[in-house]
Amino acid sequence: MNLPWSGPTRLLLGAEGLADWLSYAPAGRTSLLVDPALTGSRITALVEGELERAGHLVHRLAPDGPGDATEILALAARTARSDLIVAVGGGTCVDRAKLALVAQDSPAAAQALRDTSRCGLLALGPRVRRVRPLLAVPTTVGPGSEISRVACMPHRQGKRLVSAEALTPDAALLDAAATETLPADLLQEGVLEALFRTVTPYAGDHKDLPVEDAFCEAAAEQLAGLGHRAAALRERGRPADAALRLDLARLSGLTHATWMRLGRTPFTTEGWIIANELSTALGVRKMTAVAALLPHLWRAVLDGDERYGSAARLRHIWDRVRRGTPQPLSADPARGIVGLMDGWGIGRHVTAPPQRLAAVARQTTRAWGAGLPMLGGLLTADVEALLRRAVDAPRTTSVLRAA
Repeated sequence: MNLPWSGPTRLLLGAEGLADWLSYAPAGRTSLLVDPALTGSRITALVEGELERAGHLVHRLAPDGPGDATEILALAARTARSDLIVAVGGGTCVDRAKLALVAQDSPAAAQALRDTSRCGLLALGPRVRRVRPLLAVPTTVGPGSEISRVACMPHRQGKRLVSAEALTPDAALLDAAATETLPADLLQEGVLEALFRTVTPYAGDHKDLPVEDAFCEAAAEQLAGLGHRAAALRERGRPADAALRLDLARLSGLTHATWMRLGRTPFTTEGWIIANELSTALGVRKMTAVAALLPHLWRAVLDGDERYGSAARLRHIWDRVRRGTPQPLSADPARGIVGLMDGWGIGRHVTAPPQRLAAVARQTTRAWGAGLPMLGGLLTADVEALLRRAVDAPRTTSVLRAA
């Protein structure tokens, strides 16, 4: 059976789950937004076939623009007459569908997306509503956009994080066919992204919350184990099997669940913010930037800089990560995460001249700090110092001295 879970998004497993969900929705016009690289994929054919069998008139779109406000509003107009929106693709494709749907159904949201203020976070608020359903079909592991209430949108020189309950999809289809063409290195990066998203608020907050902590600890342990299995298969030149990919997809999305963060300080994502700005400014992969930054971010925590998080809580959840994998990892989290990433074959080498890093630091604090709450007490000099350690560090663990 495909029963809804406790959150607002109903998880559907396979074609049977999709057919069951569609049987409760009136047939009508459907806009099927597909990542351009997936127009001929098996998952696209599966979704389109189930929609047509349910009586839907399907109009397929393959948006490939920059994904900025201009394109989002144009896409909103193109899908205005649709009764259902379906997105098949990675986080970028799903985010684009989420934003276009909200922009069309809510004039207030459309106006907000045009905003040109410096703030990197756009909270749309409870007055933003949408009336049409959204089905997300994620074809990557890691972003978890199919369950989350946020979406990323290119904005001026960086990216804007848009937040609203109305951005949460009504349903998400999880099917092994969706990730069968996902390259092994991107699958591995996705596991790290989900692990990073789990550990960051746990260690970034200083409060002990027994129920929420237990959820995070269990997720971190499971992700480490599944990531190790995927890495072992990749090392032997074998693809991850369907069951493993499906487990990773399910767990990746669930790391966005409200009960993972209930009662926590709302802004504990400094590492994500800094890595995202670094990625955008240098044109490197998001998870490459995260991998470069992560050991140094954790070293700052372990050295007692409480603005980045709690050393005791970081050590505690790292123990659970080590418990979840047979891969031998250092008990020191900053050293251990280097071993984990290298063992998983995740690139973490980023180079940039000092003046470029200074500019990234200024842009980061302008968009997220300098009176805004997202960076907490971090100043431009703090961000630049962290970036210099991460970007200029050689590919050796020697700079990661034990705490």
